[in-house]
Amino acid sequence: MSRIRTTRVVVLWCAFVVVHLVTAAAGWVYPSQPMGDVVLVYEPWASSALGGGAIVGVTETWVYPQLALVPMLLAKALAVPLVPLLGVSGAYLVAWAVLVTALDAVAFGVLIGRAPSRPRRVAAWFWCGAILLLGPIAMYRIDAVTLPLAVVGGLWLASRPVVAAALLTAGAWIKIWPGALLLAALVAVRARFRMLLAAAAVTAGVIVVLLLLGADTELFGFLTEQTGRGLQIEAVAATPFLWLAVSGAARIEYSFEILTFQIVAPAADAVTAVLTPLMALAAVAVTAIGAVKAVRGASFPRLFPPLALSLVAVLIVTNKVGSPQFQTWLIAPVVLWIVFDGIRARVPALLVLTLCALTCLVYPLSYDALLRAELLPVLVLTLRNVLLLVLLAVGIRALVRVPAHHPSKTRE
Repeated sequence: MSRIRTTRVVVLWCAFVVVHLVTAAAGWVYPSQPMGDVVLVYEPWASSALGGGAIVGVTETWVYPQLALVPMLLAKALAVPLVPLLGVSGAYLVAWAVLVTALDAVAFGVLIGRAPSRPRRVAAWFWCGAILLLGPIAMYRIDAVTLPLAVVGGLWLASRPVVAAALLTAGAWIKIWPGALLLAALVAVRARFRMLLAAAAVTAGVIVVLLLLGADTELFGFLTEQTGRGLQIEAVAATPFLWLAVSGAARIEYSFEILTFQIVAPAADAVTAVLTPLMALAAVAVTAIGAVKAVRGASFPRLFPPLALSLVAVLIVTNKVGSPQFQTWLIAPVVLWIVFDGIRARVPALLVLTLCALTCLVYPLSYDALLRAELLPVLVLTLRNVLLLVLLAVGIRALVRVPAHHPSKTRE
């Protein structure tokens, strides 16, 4: 039996390595520069900070929370020995891929351990499959750094809730979305008071360091930096306007300020203005459902996964941005759902794998055709966005159906 377990672990690690090698290499050959953000944006930000220039999030307002600069700086340090061989850009790309793979490896090790149960093996295979289907965008974006933090934080919620809350909070200071898992945990885990203290301590620590570095008005700039942006073409709410673009009644234009393609059409601005309030209302409604279930005694393994996935799906579906790397956010809650409640995770897992594949077909494989509003990529993107709505519905349905056994008597 021990030999079988060892073989299973070895096979999983081999799959992990192969998937990361293939995905990393695909970034060099796929069209539309799927690694563009890493070398065109992250590397210059890191070089500026290290070279005495502007420090994003400190000396100037930034689109990301400030801890996002840390992995960019780490990749810059890892790239130094490779520069003579690969040049600045090539070295940074390789260093970024190595950094993401190393972080994923730590989380993968926590997931499978030495003798993984069947649910953990299935979750590991799902994770590998999702990365492979999503393609280079699963590695060459800052979101890839937050995924392993979310997985480890989620896995430790029951056994190490304080550490888990700290990890999820740190993840949210890199890219906001792990905050959805933290919110779900505060609802579903009974040690919520200790977790709240841990989250507050991490946040306070980050703020103190930033203030010491000279950040003041830029401290929460990531919350307001994108308020004036338009409707990105891949956003769920942009889908009807894409079909108008196919018929010539709307335009796709590039924003040099935000560095993305947006919809220009009648009513697009009105839709954009509604989305952020809608996101807030939807998140409150989903959280309220989860809170009612928690008060009525719902168990953590049944309550947390659908609540976490639903909140993450809300962030994507109601977002005026539709970046392909957003699909990375869905991997962590489904990995956790498989581990905690595998039987009911089958449909969400299949949906997320399909979403990853469709997203890769859109970006980077047919992105140029999408920018020309050609029929086939618009159709594929429409299907992807419809399935996002289906996933949200599936998550909420599972949340509503979580059994509540008795009123909770534990207060913290």
